[in-house]
Amino acid sequence: MSPRIALTDLSAEEIARTFNLQPYQGRQIFAWLHRRRVFDFDAMTDLSKDLRERLHAECLAPQISLLDMETSARTGTRKALFQLSDGETVESVFLRDGDRVTLCVSSQVGCACRCAFCATGDSGFRRQCTPGEIVEQVLHLLDLEDLAGRVPNIVYMGMGEPFQNYDTVAKSIRLLMAKEGLGIGARRITVSTAGDVPGIGRFAQEGWQVRLAISLHAANDRLRSRLVPLNRRYPLAAIMEAARRYASSADRLLSFEWVLMQGINDSEDDAEELATLIAGVKSVVNLIPCNPVDGKPYKAPSPSVCAAFQAALTARGVAATLRQERGQDIKAACGQLRARKLYDSR
Repeated sequence: MSPRIALTDLSAEEIARTFNLQPYQGRQIFAWLHRRRVFDFDAMTDLSKDLRERLHAECLAPQISLLDMETSARTGTRKALFQLSDGETVESVFLRDGDRVTLCVSSQVGCACRCAFCATGDSGFRRQCTPGEIVEQVLHLLDLEDLAGRVPNIVYMGMGEPFQNYDTVAKSIRLLMAKEGLGIGARRITVSTAGDVPGIGRFAQEGWQVRLAISLHAANDRLRSRLVPLNRRYPLAAIMEAARRYASSADRLLSFEWVLMQGINDSEDDAEELATLIAGVKSVVNLIPCNPVDGKPYKAPSPSVCAAFQAALTARGVAATLRQERGQDIKAACGQLRARKLYDSR
């Protein structure tokens, strides 16, 4: 028996071509799945009965299912545990800050980068997500509440290193931007990398305005290689060269992420070293107080130290924001996601 076709992996044009349909029929099916978020083929009433029966017989939709949902009592942040068709799991997060809604999605099951302060790498790398598995995380999260016409922000900051699944991530972005579906604007999408230099180079060549975030966490190779093992393959000089090429290639905002860890990278000297490293690059630094992970020694500095670090950057002409913790109580904050089963003890 032929494997079933995963419909959410396909664009409207690919759906029409795969099933030998008219272009408008491909757009109809795509709109049902993405814009209306309907996976019941019988409910797709503008399709012929024969086509609906064919979709039933030949297609896999949806590819993921919701296993569990946790909600932060403090912030309202929600963390979803999704099961994929082969039984693997990923976590995704719905964050609200006033009227601003951000959906944080995963691009891999687990992660091979094994950053020292991050829980995801402890799961190991299991496999790549497919385009549809990424997009369906967004579709499911959007069903959590009525956004009243507000457009969400999408961040590839969940489980995995997006640029180690580059082609799939790029396709999922195009599916999210497709006008037949959600029509998410490119500037509302951000991809975060731990410093995959070839991926940054490819990303700079894309004809879109999707935002890029580079996770630094240290401004010298000795410390960064300890915190981010990928630095041993792509050291800071190579990362910054790629970042400068990216910043000069198009009018796109470049962000640098910096997880503040008590006694490790939170001093004024660290701020000065960071400011020197990124000098001349049009960018903003997003400061993230470290979130606790079971079994790891890293802690957030005090609020006053975090504020002093931000002030030290500002005094040196660096635009810097200080992220407010959201979802730490349900292990949904930055660095806390991991593959798990419902019976995990954590």
